Amino acid sequence: MGQHRLERLGGQLREEIANMILTHQVKDPRVSEFLSINRVEVAGDLAYAKVYVSSFLDDSSVRLGVKGLQNAAGFIQSTIAKKLSIYKFPKLTFIADFSMKEGYRMVQTLNALEKEDEEAKKAQEQ
Repeated sequence: MGQHRLERLGGQLREEIANMILTHQVKDPRVSEFLSINRVEVAGDLAYAKVYVSSFLDDSSVRLGVKGLQNAAGFIQSTIAKKLSIYKFPKLTFIADFSMKEGYRMVQTLNALEKEDEEAKKAQEQ
């Protein structure tokens, strides 16, 4: 399958899984509606798909949510497979992704350093 088609399928899977989370179709209490699906990487042979999950919740809540999603993976796969017409549906693996939080912390740190630099320049001018 071509790379573009794999990316498009990954986008469709991401939207469908996110919609299932938001509409509370996944009944596991560990799965919060505050979880977000960052990206889905589909293998070239459609055997597997890695689903990266993140949130601004604490890390333990994200890990619990990922466990809940992994528990419900069969249900999620069968529900989405009924909507999409592909010859082989990939096995979903959910992975906690903390890159969004780390990026946010990095931006905050850079902003704080920039503010300190501006204050130091103002102090030198006076």
